[in-house]
Parts: sequence; structure tokens; C-alpha cells
Amino acid sequence: MKKEEYLELIDHVIQNGKYKDNWESLACHKTPEWFTNAKFGIFIHFGVYSVPAFGNEWYARAMYDKNHREFEHHVKIFGPQNKFGYKDFIPMFKAEKFDAEVWISLFKKAGAKYVMPVAEHHDGFAMYETEFNRWNAKNMGPCRDIVGELKNVCDKNGLVFCASSHRAEHYFFMNMGRTFDSDINDEKYSDFYGPAYYCPEFDSDTMNETTADTYSLGPDEAYLQDWLVRTCEIIDKYQPCILYFDWWIHNHAFKPYLKKLAAYYYNRAEEWGRKVTIHYKHEAFPPNVATFDVERGALTDISPVPWQTDTAIGKQSWGYVADNKYKSANKIICDLIDIVSKNGNLLLNVGPKADGTICEEETKVLLSIGNWLDKNGEGIYGTTFWKKFGEGNVNVSEGFFKDNAEMQYTCNDFRFTYKNGCVYAFQMHPDGKNVVIRSFAKRRQHDFIVNSVSLLSTGEKLFFTRDEKGLKITSNRSFDSEYPLCFKIEIS
Repeated sequence: MKKEEYLELIDHVIQNGKYKDNWESLACHKTPEWFTNAKFGIFIHFGVYSVPAFGNEWYARAMYDKNHREFEHHVKIFGPQNKFGYKDFIPMFKAEKFDAEVWISLFKKAGAKYVMPVAEHHDGFAMYETEFNRWNAKNMGPCRDIVGELKNVCDKNGLVFCASSHRAEHYFFMNMGRTFDSDINDEKYSDFYGPAYYCPEFDSDTMNETTADTYSLGPDEAYLQDWLVRTCEIIDKYQPCILYFDWWIHNHAFKPYLKKLAAYYYNRAEEWGRKVTIHYKHEAFPPNVATFDVERGALTDISPVPWQTDTAIGKQSWGYVADNKYKSANKIICDLIDIVSKNGNLLLNVGPKADGTICEEETKVLLSIGNWLDKNGEGIYGTTFWKKFGEGNVNVSEGFFKDNAEMQYTCNDFRFTYKNGCVYAFQMHPDGKNVVIRSFAKRRQHDFIVNSVSLLSTGEKLFFTRDEKGLKITSNRSFDSEYPLCFKIEIS
């Protein structure tokens, strides 16, 4: 189908569907129940950037930027950028050991309920079969539809399939290659490198500031139409239950196209009989239209509407790099508990190697999370927030890119979730001693009643007393743990 025909189809679906391309109509959409119950998903950054495995997943931009160490590294290892450009990594990206069955098996063992590969990163290489981009994994590199294979195995194994597109940022992403003699300037590759739009606003020093400003320079009409068509193709080919976007779609130029996209997506989902949502950052969508996402960060209190944190096991990079540092399983488990207590979900990223294998460090973390969820998942999955998210002196700092900070929880820090007449109280840093939860103190005559307390991981009923100072739970040998403990408290 030609782009012009696809644009006509988009208008036709919107005209004849329930949802129209305006915020009032789109506000009728609700975040699906399956998402609020799932709590934990897996994000996947896998692409051509996995080949150099240096710096981070922005290697495609940084290798053309003289202000970054990737520039000199590239010249030293691979040669000058006019002789060996980013495109030349594609034949080296073979994914010869990629096995969707192995990946999905690991994610299930980790306790994930949904899976979200990046269908296209900022670099412009599509990890799926597409009519609108010859630079794709089905045609080149692995010569496989990576996204399609993952979807098929997800469907077979009961995991919800989702997809992410970072295509929007491709408008300017490769633009530093315009500043010197590089293959970016070769017209033979313009359909891969994209506009690579260069002006001082998108320079190395100003790009972050420019793209953070909603009302700064935006893409032209041709690019926006192309973006819309490519994104709708992902919707139609793979029917993802979440469509995730990175940051730049909040630019004012995208607004009319975001309305069209959301209306098309939500109407298509109605046709399929599926419950879907869009994940966005910053001010891209109103909060009653799509689901807010906080990159590498969290909220400080309960949100009245569902939300999500996306973060990575790797500290330096979303994609695989040889010298990445990794978070501990305990750190991620604590983050998951904190996020869920505030009505959120955790989307946890892995960055596979170029050969398609997942590194030992990430595998170990995923299996440890899964082992903990096997014993404590009742207090996570299908829960909602309680009257307060927790107690103690430790809380996260609100905002993006705060996830590498280590939270020094103590035995007095708790987080709460609720389901079916039970409060699940997570002690974030057990010390093996008696537990006192101040939020359960008796405060009035007609207070709730605590009927029983048990250790969720074992089912063991525990002795407790309750007075004006709190709920005191008597310690046993199981209270000494390297991971958070969960106390199941039945109330009436």
C-alpha cells in the first residue's frame, strides 16, 4: 500500500469508528484492566547498535559527534566515518543465536506479564518487516522479522505483546554527520539516515534543551505523515496491546498526528476486540487519553490514574555494551514494590548481544526477580493501592533519570498494596527482628480489625499484637532475608 493510500485508510477508520481525532472523544478511552493487573513487563533494546557495543544505544548519533568519545573510538576501531558509517554495521548484525522461544521462556520465569521490543530505535533500522523502510531486519542483517517472531511466541505463551517506536527522533538524530565528511551526506543512504536535519538548535550542545521545549522547532509535514503511516503499519501488522513512544512526540508539531494515531489505534483495537493503551512521556497526551510513563524514575506518591516506570537492568545503556554496569535484583525488586504501591507498573529493559543472546548478568537478575515473585507475587499482581503507599523515612526523588540512586531502606520502611480484603505490607530491608508497622496503630473506636497476619512467602501464620503504637509482628527465623519480606494482613 502506498503512503497516500494508507493516509486515506487512516481517515476512513477514524471517520467510521467510535473514536474521533479530538481529545474529547479520545478521553473516553480507559487504561485496560489487564495492564493495571500485570504490574511487570519486559522492555527490549536490540538492534544494530548492539554490534559496536560501546558507549550506549545512541552510538549511531555519537559516532558522528566530535564531542563524544564514540567518535574517536569509531575512527580507531572501524575507520573514518566516510569509509565506515553506521550502515556498515548492518551486515555484522546477524542475530545468529536469537531464539524467541528462549527469550520468552526467560521472561516468563522472571514473572513478566507483557513484553515490549523496540520495533525501531532512533537509528532508523526497523526490527520488523515493513513496506516503508528497506532498511529492516527482514531484508538485511539477521534477515528475520524479529518483532514478528517475538509476537508469535508471546501469543503462544500467554504474554501480552506490545511494541515501541522511537521513529519520531530520527528526524534529527544523525545530524552531526552533516558537520564533516561522512556517509550521512551521501544521497545513496538518505532513505536510511533520514533527514538528519541540522541547524544550531539540534547541535550537540543544544539538542537536549531544544527537544525538551514543546514549542521549539518541529519536523516538517512530509516527515509527520511518514511517521504516522509507519506507526500505523506497526499497529496493523502486529496488533500490540501497548504502543510506547519516546520523548519527542510531545513537540507541538506532532499534536494533530497524535490525535489521528490514537483514534486509529483505539478504533482498530475495537475491531480486534482488544484492550490497548498508548504510553507517553512529558505532555504528549492528556492523562485521560493515554498512560503516563516516567523514564528511569518514579513518583513520590500514589497517582489516581495508572502509570508506568521504564528502566533498565543496565546502568549505562539500554542496549548491550561490553562495559555496562548492572543493578542488583534487590534494587529492582525494591523499585517494583515502590512503584506498585503508588499505582504504577514497572517495565524493565534488557539489552541482548548482537548475536541474540542475553548476557549472564541480566539473566541472573531476571531469574532472581522471578524467584522472589514466585513467593510474593500475590502481593504484586492484581493489587491496587491502599490508603497510603507506605511508611518510613525513605522515598524516591520524583522525576526522570533518578533510577541509579541507591535507596538506603531500613527495617522501618514499608510499602503497601491491597487486594480482596488484605493489605500486603512489604518490609523493604528486613533485619530479622520483630516488625512494627505504625500505619496499623489503633486510632479510633470504629477502626478496621486485623484478623490475621501471615508471611506471604511461606504461608506461615504469625503472632501479632496491635495497640496505639502500631501492629507488632513477632519475629521468626524467616524474617532474615536479603530481599523485601511481605506480610499478608487480613482486615475487616
